[in-house]
Amino acid sequence: MKPPLALLAELTHRCPLRCPYCSNPVELTRASAELTTEEWARVFDEAAAIGCLQVHLSGGEPTARRDIVEITAAAHSAGLYTNLITAGVLLDAPLLARLKAAGLDHVQLSVQDAEPAGAERIGGMKGAHARKEAAARVVVEAGLPLTLNAVVHRQNLHNLPLLIETALAWGAARLEVAHVQYYGWALINRDALLPTRGQLDEATRVVVAAREAHRGRLVIDYVVPDYHAARPKACMGGWGNAFLAVSPAGRVLPCHAAESISGMVFPNVRDTSLRAAWEESEAFNRFRGTDWMPEPCRGCERAERDWGGCRCQAFALTGDAAATDPACALSPHHALLAAALAEAGTAGFRYREFG
Repeated sequence: MKPPLALLAELTHRCPLRCPYCSNPVELTRASAELTTEEWARVFDEAAAIGCLQVHLSGGEPTARRDIVEITAAAHSAGLYTNLITAGVLLDAPLLARLKAAGLDHVQLSVQDAEPAGAERIGGMKGAHARKEAAARVVVEAGLPLTLNAVVHRQNLHNLPLLIETALAWGAARLEVAHVQYYGWALINRDALLPTRGQLDEATRVVVAAREAHRGRLVIDYVVPDYHAARPKACMGGWGNAFLAVSPAGRVLPCHAAESISGMVFPNVRDTSLRAAWEESEAFNRFRGTDWMPEPCRGCERAERDWGGCRCQAFALTGDAAATDPACALSPHHALLAAALAEAGTAGFRYREFG
């Protein structure tokens, strides 16, 4: 069994933004149930011991935690490359200086749109875009590498060229153009977010052209949506294959959306070790490898390339996490994607919220 490459540490579900595509579960964890500083330090030590190389400090908004500097120091002390995934609205120069001194290696900053009005409508927070720009400035001035993460969808794809220009203007070395993946809050808002095929094709053209135009200056990663696909992606590199996440309440997950699969029981770092969770737990072994696969996945030449696609998506669309991912044209459920596309429009958002 290979060790996990990366750990996603979801420190909190608290966040000033209310993004309608948030990857957090619909049932959000309260602050009183979050792991303590000391518990996170133990998680980082255990992650390094089983072979993890990097940790992504995420949320919610990780800087909403008052102990974010101590948590960062613990991750650095464990020997992990430490990336802060942040909305930036709480990140100022004094805090960043403390984080850098604690050992922070990299910052990934999310943007909701290229224009302030669109960004604030999508994120549900006034003044957020200006705060993000200020945060990008202090990251670059501090000499830390900066990645911009732009989650794109029906409501902002028209501004993709401007998002690329924003990444250049703000000094990012990398831009992630990530189409929304539909589970959790995004599934609730699917009708408002699903792009048309025309939008997708134009976005792909824009990305290809920008990669060539800005070669050597800006790396552009591109994550396409499954709803227009004929074959699924290797979600997270395969279930329990290269990645693990720990939720704010300590649940150890094969991917950050795995809690959306109702009925599965996941181990918790409060009563088991990370090694035991990774190597021995029923949850991690349930969809590992290829033995679990139904037809037509079983024996498919792509089985060890896409690992059956996304289990969370299969559950969201069919009610069965073991079903063939409907993103595959060979799936008996593939028509569900076409039906969803036909229903998509410009419905209003249900914003992410507690309660």
